[in-house]
This record gives sequence, structure tokens and C-alpha cells, in this order.
Amino acid sequence: MVLHDGNGWADCRCGQRHWGRHGASGLLLARRGGAGRALEVLLQLRAAWTHQGGTWALPGGARDSHEDVVTAALREAREETGVTADDVTVLAEHDGVDHVDWSYTYVIAVTRWPVEAVPRTSESEELRWLPPADVAALPLHPAFRGAWPGLCRALVAAVPPGP
Repeated sequence: MVLHDGNGWADCRCGQRHWGRHGASGLLLARRGGAGRALEVLLQLRAAWTHQGGTWALPGGARDSHEDVVTAALREAREETGVTADDVTVLAEHDGVDHVDWSYTYVIAVTRWPVEAVPRTSESEELRWLPPADVAALPLHPAFRGAWPGLCRALVAAVPPGP
């Protein structure tokens, strides 16, 4: 097993270069927050130096050759936010992009208890919990913007109703 052998660009048959030699995945993490226990999701403001920097997206990144999409999304979330696999319950996987030789998968999860998410790498300028209705108003990473409507529906379907 080679750690982080997924870091690097993949030249895709679609004509674009994508980050993650073995594909990539991200964690759509939800919690019940606020006085009304409304649903909130965790977003990451990507640092200016990153691909599509200055946009909001989910914690995530390149999959290593030995990882499935859930393992990669949870590892990336821990590296970028400090949220661990023990802190969350994975509910579903949601296909983002599948170009045969490169793919991006969204992993939907909820926190098991209150967690503190703190930027842990230079890839993040900020982390923020927001109601799903407020997400589309932000300057989103283009791929995430395109995926958000379907992701939001999948999130609502996957997350158990609140108190």
C-alpha cells in the first residue's frame, strides 16, 4: 500500500485534467444545528492557490489506489477538517462524475454528535456550516454547483427526520 499515490493529475478522455490519479471523492456532511435543530451542511472555501480557488465546495480529494470512495472521503475530511470517521455515520453514495477512466463520488453522512470542524491544511481558507437552502447563493466550485440540486435532494432523502 502506497500512501497518497492518488495525488496527481489524471488526463481524461473527456479532454480535461482532473485531480486524483485514481479518481476522487468528497464528504457531504450534515448535522442538526441551531435552536430549531435545522439541517446544516459543512462547506469548505477553497484556498486561492488550489484548482478553482476562492470557491466553496466539500472537503474531499484524490483517492489512493487502495481506497474505496467512502474511505477516501473520510480520510480527506479528517485531513482537511479534523472530523473523523468515528464522528459520522455514512448514509449514502451519490455519483458526481463518471468518465470511465476518472470519477468523483459524493459520500453523504451525518454527524453522530457535535463536532468541531477546523481548517487543518492550507487548502482551506474557511469551513462553514450552512442550511442547504443557503448553499446555492455562494460562489460554488463549478462541478459542485452543477451537482448541488441533485445532491441536496439525495441529502434530504438520506438524512433521518430531526426531532
